[in-house]
Amino acid sequence: MLKLGSKHLALPVLQGGMGVGVSLGGLAGAVAACGGMGCISTAQTGFREPDFLQHTAEANLRALKKEIAKAKACAKGAGLVAINAMVATRQYADAVRAAVEAGVDAVICGAGLPLDLPGLVLPETLIAPVVSSARAAQVICKTWLRRFARLPDFIVLEGSEAGGHLGFEETELQEGRCASLDELLPPLLKTLAPFEEKAGRSIPVFVAGGVDGGAGLSHYRKLGAAGVQIATPFIATHECDASPAYKEALLHAKAEDVRIMHSPVGMPGRALNTPLIQRLASGLRQPPVHCTGCIHGCVPTQTPFCITEALIAAVRGDLEHGLFFCGAHVERLTQLTSVQELMDKIAQDWRNSQ
Repeated sequence: MLKLGSKHLALPVLQGGMGVGVSLGGLAGAVAACGGMGCISTAQTGFREPDFLQHTAEANLRALKKEIAKAKACAKGAGLVAINAMVATRQYADAVRAAVEAGVDAVICGAGLPLDLPGLVLPETLIAPVVSSARAAQVICKTWLRRFARLPDFIVLEGSEAGGHLGFEETELQEGRCASLDELLPPLLKTLAPFEEKAGRSIPVFVAGGVDGGAGLSHYRKLGAAGVQIATPFIATHECDASPAYKEALLHAKAEDVRIMHSPVGMPGRALNTPLIQRLASGLRQPPVHCTGCIHGCVPTQTPFCITEALIAAVRGDLEHGLFFCGAHVERLTQLTSVQELMDKIAQDWRNSQ
């Protein structure tokens, strides 16, 4: 049993947030019902709402509250329900506030430094940044302590083998020069030690990015982590909120089908080498059809493609126009399973590896 603030996790597994629409209330609730932490992505949550294009902001917040309610009803108090909010999005602060109003257990923030996060939540809301270095964690902890007299309830350390947006230099990713999780974890734990002493409690670390289920959980706990964040394997579950075509695309993917690409968010990302990625690599552009103003700094007339439209196309199974984010080891996915079966396997492999 892992203690997080006043809450507990029976199984120290955090399901990574995946947008747009890949991890909503269905997947997050199923993970929480198994004693883990399910996570809803706040990226354009309302894309299925009938008024999404006309009233994007309102549709997103309305849908987010619905998905949190759905997840918590499914969880029945067994585990925790979190959101993953990207700092780079214009609706970041409003999404966090809406999630807190809906009673979410935890708020996890990445794609930027969430330096103002403690001011957006309630004291009982668990808060955690996603970092890829000890330095980023130190900046966040110092800022939160100085401005809000608060420290993270836990931290997600995301390595270079994760899917989606990555906190590493694009050239380092392309050339395979990024530090491994085994190398990143010790300096992070050392950096957190004085903050833990000030807080009089631990700051648990969940490692993410290419983690191999229960064996990985056992390995990283021996190195000092409290748990793991797993994302891509949850796509190949019946409860995942993506379309069957999305799941099939990942189930048929091979290791050589994965590419590092540059996202309009301003960060590199890992995705399947679909026709969209191939067109972008050849210098072609897929201009936005309808801009929802989702990302800070995005210029619709200049961006190579609209990430919202590409992710929506993917979750609907459109191989021609979709952006299919995935982890580095997507080839390990071989068949559809249930969340319960996947969580049971993680727990069993963890016990067998201890």
